Amino acid sequence: MLGGNAEFLADAQLQKQGLDPIEHAEAYEEAWPETLAAFTEQVAAEHDEVVAAGGLYVVGSERHESRRIDNQLRGRSGRQGDPGESRFYLSLTDELMRRFNAEAMERAMAMFNVPDEQPIEHKWISKSIETAQKTVESMNTQMRENVLKYDDVMNRQRHTVYKDRRKVLNGADVSAELQGAVQRVVSEAVAEATTGFVEDWDLDHLWKVLGELYPISLSIDDYDRLDLTSEELEEDVTADAQRAYDTREDELGSERMRDVERQALLVVLDRQWREHLYEMDYLREGIGLRAMAQRDPLVEYKNEGALMFQNMMEAFMEEVVRYLFNFDVETVTAQLDASDLGLVKPVKDEQAMTYSGPSETGEAEQRGETKKSAFSGVGRNQKCPCGSGKKFKVCHGRS
Repeated sequence: MLGGNAEFLADAQLQKQGLDPIEHAEAYEEAWPETLAAFTEQVAAEHDEVVAAGGLYVVGSERHESRRIDNQLRGRSGRQGDPGESRFYLSLTDELMRRFNAEAMERAMAMFNVPDEQPIEHKWISKSIETAQKTVESMNTQMRENVLKYDDVMNRQRHTVYKDRRKVLNGADVSAELQGAVQRVVSEAVAEATTGFVEDWDLDHLWKVLGELYPISLSIDDYDRLDLTSEELEEDVTADAQRAYDTREDELGSERMRDVERQALLVVLDRQWREHLYEMDYLREGIGLRAMAQRDPLVEYKNEGALMFQNMMEAFMEEVVRYLFNFDVETVTAQLDASDLGLVKPVKDEQAMTYSGPSETGEAEQRGETKKSAFSGVGRNQKCPCGSGKKFKVCHGRS
């Protein structure tokens, strides 16, 4: 507003005098009319002075990439019926002019010996600058659309993961889903190890992999024969995995087993999802280079992102199986590390502690008794307390 805003100036003056409109409401209201009248008179005089001088003159030192911002700057002058003017100055070295092919302009100026200090004004130049602005705006709009398309890929994956998490957090029974995952993971391990001829199968490696997944009870010596088929081996291993699952549930009880299943899903899913987000960020940073190979970066991002998500879900289910069979329920003190791969470390003696309110000194009073771990005092050649029937060094002693 030419001359200033009388109400704003009056409010600033009263607060400068220590009158707050909330804390000193009565004194503020009492002094307001007189202060406002004084500034209204002052603003009116300054308004007339500015109008007589020609009003507000807006000077732009360059043209912006967006015409909207240029129009906003122009609109500052001549508002509310007051006079005003705006003028923009450009240099041939400005970013927008370089996009407008300023080299041709420089050659034309050199050809006609135009002095450096002489301004160039022509409708053709203004029109060309506006065309350049439209081109830049179109490019920026396309970039924003691509950002939304990239985000849509992650949004679809996010909805899938959050849907599974929400189902678990609401207390859904996931036992059927996890039993199917156990069967699928074990079957995939057998199928991967039984390619080719029977004499080329590496059963020792297969038994090692299965032993990391669940406590296998089958003897490798019973399957060291040439007439063995992959279907027979897969059927026996699948039945053995189901037996181990049922044994695990009998040890813990149905209600406790359901809690362990939900916890296993949440712990493993959260960690796998965090790692997947990091990997997707790395993919996003370098996917633009695919354009050099005449490939659409967005299509490549969608394809590789979908493949990475599928691999993440497969690794997630495999780790959940490890977690279920190796999770020590009675001595739960720590979540799995990324390096643990589902193997639970023996837990040292821990304290089951409770805390009272703060004392007079501000410190909390600690209460509680020491609880012994299930692994305390177990020899390496004794049976493992987890109930698997194996020696401790074979079962939990290795971790």
